[in-house]
Amino acid sequence: MAMKPVTAMKLSPLPRLLAPLLAAIVAALPAAAAPAGAPAAETEAQKAERMQWFADAKFGVFIHWGIYAVDGVDESWSFFNGKMSHADYMKQLDGFTAKRYDPQAWADLIRRSGARYAVLTTRHHDGVALWDSRQGVNVVRDTPAKRDLVGPFVDALRKDGLKVGLYYSLPDWSYADYDVFTRKEKRYELKDEPQRWRRFLSYYQGQLADLQRRYRPDLIWFDGDWEHNAEEWQSAKTKRDLLSRNPGVIVNSRLNEYGDYATPELGLPVVRPDAKWWELCLTMNRSWGYQPRDNDYKTPHQLIRILAQTASMGGNLLLDIGPREDGSIDERQVGILEKMGRWTRKHAEAIFGSVAGIPLDHYAGPSTLSKDGKTLYLFVDGRPGGGELMLKGIDTRVLRARVVGDGRELKPYVSGKYDWSKVPGLLYVPLPDDALDADITVVALELAEPIKLYREESKPIESNG
Repeated sequence: MAMKPVTAMKLSPLPRLLAPLLAAIVAALPAAAAPAGAPAAETEAQKAERMQWFADAKFGVFIHWGIYAVDGVDESWSFFNGKMSHADYMKQLDGFTAKRYDPQAWADLIRRSGARYAVLTTRHHDGVALWDSRQGVNVVRDTPAKRDLVGPFVDALRKDGLKVGLYYSLPDWSYADYDVFTRKEKRYELKDEPQRWRRFLSYYQGQLADLQRRYRPDLIWFDGDWEHNAEEWQSAKTKRDLLSRNPGVIVNSRLNEYGDYATPELGLPVVRPDAKWWELCLTMNRSWGYQPRDNDYKTPHQLIRILAQTASMGGNLLLDIGPREDGSIDERQVGILEKMGRWTRKHAEAIFGSVAGIPLDHYAGPSTLSKDGKTLYLFVDGRPGGGELMLKGIDTRVLRARVVGDGRELKPYVSGKYDWSKVPGLLYVPLPDDALDADITVVALELAEPIKLYREESKPIESNG
């Protein structure tokens, strides 16, 4: 039907008369501190409070689970690096069943290991989401699993009192509007097709919002930020959005410079990282996902040593497992977590809630401290030489020495202390063989005051008595 022409409307003079009054009212209002929905600027004290559970946790379990477990190939990288075609990789969707998936059993195993949190791969670089995502490929719609795999695990973790971490890949190499496809092939250049990049940004940021609304994770573990800079990812906006939806959420370093903590990978740091908070992510063998042909496993003893070394430098260990496509976990990985649980239960006070220990100049091994600095924990790998520990430069009186998890009292003594010298003597702690742990023994030194270390250069004596 024909539309009548629009004619100009005659406006009332009232708005013009009220305009000066409205302007005065607006001018009197306080200026907005930040855009609507943006979190207020965070102080260092507020950030420390937000990070406290993470700092105390020390041990977490990483879980790489996805369609790559069907054929036991490298997660996402197998097609990206040209080991197989993308089409063949995606055929694994048909074999992903999750038919033996028991999220409560997973959570219970993680709790028994002593870990305080877990991080699950909700979507790796291949773009296959483990929940019913609105866009992209997901296991609910596109595999025989036909169910959300994230929500039940989140619920199980929370039932066991564990913190929830969700891994999310920034890149999606399977998504038509993402620029990178494989190591040798790109779909387009951002400068040539900016509208496609905007569509991708909307996609990934929408998925993050969906994850937060559904599951309220305590931690978001990003990956893949190396493919674009912070401006291209809109990393600042993404971080603001995450905090506005959940002011307590923690973000790892892989959101360009907008993360909360550092994430060294696979290699145990030789010296303590500069970051205040950090986490070493590590595989049990050489693979992140399930690869049955990879038998190069680290022993439980080696992993316990790595946990002790990591805690000694004030960091966390995020130890990986890779379930099979059906949701069952390799018996070797279960065994490692169970054996780590024996050790962490016995020595919990020396690990969880501790802070970095003393430098190796003072004790030739890993150590941690209680938060008040009044208990020093010494980790002993094997039998010490001569049956006793030796410490240098401990300028605080030892009130009591004991074997952690054993309760046995030890009898430390000081040798080489002269009353005319301010240099502390050598502190020796005898440790009998029958007090040694099967993996690593821990000795606690309870101090009269927060620990003080003597670190001056030795000089010739100027007075001898």
